[in-house]
Amino acid sequence: MTAADILKDLKNRKYKPLYLLHGEEPYYIDLISNYIEHNLLSEAERGFNQTVLYGKDTEMITVLNAAKRYPMMSDCQVVLVKEAQEMKWGKDDDDKKHINPLLAYLENPLPSTVLVFCYKYGKFDKRKKTYKAIDKNGLVFESAPMYDNKIPGWIDSFISEKGYKASQQASAMLAEYLGNDLSKIANELEKLMLNVPPGQEITLKHIQDNIGISKEYNVFELQAALGKKDVLKANQIINYFEANQKANPIVLLFGNLNNFFSKVLVYHYVKDKTPQNLAKELGVNPFFIKDYEQAARSYNLGKTVQIISLLREYDLKSKGVDSNLSPGELMKELMFKILH
Repeated sequence: MTAADILKDLKNRKYKPLYLLHGEEPYYIDLISNYIEHNLLSEAERGFNQTVLYGKDTEMITVLNAAKRYPMMSDCQVVLVKEAQEMKWGKDDDDKKHINPLLAYLENPLPSTVLVFCYKYGKFDKRKKTYKAIDKNGLVFESAPMYDNKIPGWIDSFISEKGYKASQQASAMLAEYLGNDLSKIANELEKLMLNVPPGQEITLKHIQDNIGISKEYNVFELQAALGKKDVLKANQIINYFEANQKANPIVLLFGNLNNFFSKVLVYHYVKDKTPQNLAKELGVNPFFIKDYEQAARSYNLGKTVQIISLLREYDLKSKGVDSNLSPGELMKELMFKILH
């Protein structure tokens, strides 16, 4: 089941006695658990029938004791275990001589209890009997990390659900600058939409005004300038980055440029250079294909490989390896070597 399917069932008051929400992407785990915490019970019911525990500070026996209670003046009770990855889960055994109390409960859960484990930043071991018992008698949801090339589409969907729309360039810029942390992206989008009337298209100006990404001096414009070998524009952007290092950290710059030139390298090797195939092979929005075409014309295969090597070298220098230059000096030196 998807997160949307689970939320739909919860809204229709279709509950499972057990939930294991696990995976490397915390956004959907938080989304589902927050809905359960704030919506399954009324405010009056929560006082007697909702228990929120934290894995680092909780023993498993405490969880089980809470789960075995019966609800008071309510059809069900909720036991929510946050940060369950920090818990001591105990040995995964159950035989005639040694009964595992956790496994015993998971194999026969109380129907009037909704027990939720939020196991974040990693996968729960699917080989364990506890996993199999929850999967059999409840619901297991894995929140997998999202690939970078899927982020712009996710942003479009998120914005659309809120009654907004965004230009292709705006979605791609947000994805590039905000990375693949869905919680961070959602938080920034929520703040952005507070300042944009519903139904209006989110533009680069909205992003510049509300998130702090310059419309003219950003990594997309730098990539475009480098692709065209526009020395003046590239240096103007680098000077802006140097003066605004907090908003444009050098680590982010190197990461973005390495990603850009790695795709230029792939471009050189792709035989079918139709826009549709290039977008698929490079994992980018078709809107940006022209930038990679231009860069591939400006830098042959050998120079592209050299640039990628330079980026790795200067990334190490930015971390203090064999260099005492400032971030601004490193960026300017790197730009010169790329462009000449």
